Formats: sequence, C-alpha cells, structure tokens
Amino acid sequence: MLTGEYAVLDGALALALPTKKGQKMTVKAHRGTDLVWQSYDHEGKVWFESEISIYDFSAVKTTDQAVSDNLKKYLKNAVRLNCEFLDKWNAYKIETFLEFPRDWGLGSSSTLIHLIAEWAEIMPLELYLKCENGSGYDVACAGAKGPIEFINSPEEVSYTPIDFKPSFADQLFFVHLGQKQSSDDGIQAYLKAVKDKKNLVKTITDITENVQEVKDLSSFKKLMEEHESVIAKHTGFTPIKAERFSNFDGTIKSLGAWGGDFVLATGDKDYVQQYFTGKGLTTIIPYKEMVL
Repeated sequence: MLTGEYAVLDGALALALPTKKGQKMTVKAHRGTDLVWQSYDHEGKVWFESEISIYDFSAVKTTDQAVSDNLKKYLKNAVRLNCEFLDKWNAYKIETFLEFPRDWGLGSSSTLIHLIAEWAEIMPLELYLKCENGSGYDVACAGAKGPIEFINSPEEVSYTPIDFKPSFADQLFFVHLGQKQSSDDGIQAYLKAVKDKKNLVKTITDITENVQEVKDLSSFKKLMEEHESVIAKHTGFTPIKAERFSNFDGTIKSLGAWGGDFVLATGDKDYVQQYFTGKGLTTIIPYKEMVL
C-alpha cells in the first residue's frame, strides 16, 4: 500500500500497488476422503502439509496447526458464501506455489484467500471480510492487473484500476527491513492511538488523489513525507526514517503496518544500494521489478 495505511480502515482512499510475484494454486481430483494440501515456497520446497477433513475442514494431520486453523476458517466461510462449494464430498489434492520468500510480507494469506475464492466461485473481498479484520486492499491487489484506488467505507468496499506510472520510477526502490509486522497487531495499535479520524481520513484521501497527478520526483517526495507526518501526528507512531535511517539523503515511506516488511526509498540507484547495504539490508528491489 503506497498511501492510506491505517486510515483506510476508517474510510480513507488508498493507493495500492499489486506486485509481479504472487501465488498460484492447482486443484486435482484425489482418491480418498480428505483434502490433501501441500504448500511450496519460492524455491520449490514444501513448507506446509496437511490432510483436511472434507466434513468440517479440521486438520487430520498437519505440520502447522496455526496455518491449518486459517485454512479451516477460509474453507468454512467459502462454503457459507457458496453452499454448492465442496458439497459433493469429493476429495482433492491442492498445491500452492509462492513466487516470493515467505518473510517478504507480500500477501501469502491474501493471495491464498483470493485463490480459494476463485475455486469456490465467490467474490474474494466477500470471503476476506468474513475471515479477517483488515481493509481487504491486499485481496483486491491479488486480482488486480495494475495499481488501484481502494476504499473500505460504511457505504462501500471497492477498488478501481488507475493509470499510475511514475516517470521517475527508476529512482524508487523497495527495501526489505527483515522484520515481519503482524497486521492485526498494527491495526490494534492504530485503533488505540488514532485521534480525530475525520480529519485524518480527509487528509490521507487528498494525498492519495494528489499523488496520482505528480509529474516529478520532488513533488512525489513531498507528498510521501506529508503522509508520514500525518500518520505520525494522528497516532504518535515514529516514522521509520526518524527511527532508523535519519541520515538517509532521500525520502523513506512505510508501506502497510509501520515497522515491518518493506519500505519505499527514493534516490539514485547506487546511493540507495550503498546506504542500505551498509545497514545490513541487502534486499533492494527497483520499482519496475516489483510492481505490476
């Protein structure tokens, strides 16, 4: 999420960027009475296996109970949204294939929800909102072909494709911080801290609309810095640049829950790589290599 983190939960307009790397799934008929589930990481190694009861979706066998609990939640709610899904009691073998490292935080759960929704022939956002407490922007991204505007308000939950192709993309980089931030923890911290939601939503919505019109890096940086400042003001959270990279000669913007996964950094390629590599952060991805 480029703009709108946290505030999107209260109805602010957000700008979200789908990534080129996602997750794929295959479903094949299988002999037996259970669902057989295997999940592979980006290197082709199995990271999760389970046999799942077709009757109540509980794990008969599993290598990770927490993952099995989430699968049960997704499958049960998929059936609630489409009573014909899996109603023949047929057994299947399901395989999922991540295209990015699991610790990147690019949406292994949200892409899985989208894949299950497609299998069940239901709306991905409907399934997500039955299962989780977030905004749903990441599930919208899982099915998008390019950047989107996303809104989750009392009146609507929807997204719209937009034409966002910054001419200065060669000076934008995604830097992996090497630490996973729990989305639920981030949401709870925001809900406890936020002050004056109405003003926050209006300001962030304005930034989201304005950033789509910028023609140069300088204007983009000003909007990103304003966004960081606004979120900090309304929550008391410390911007990531002030906290960890105060001597960086450029703009650093948090993406999603503050303090985890990726940040966006601006600057010349050589400088950005030299700076963050010197901090021990070696996963630095150019904008055009990351974003659809």
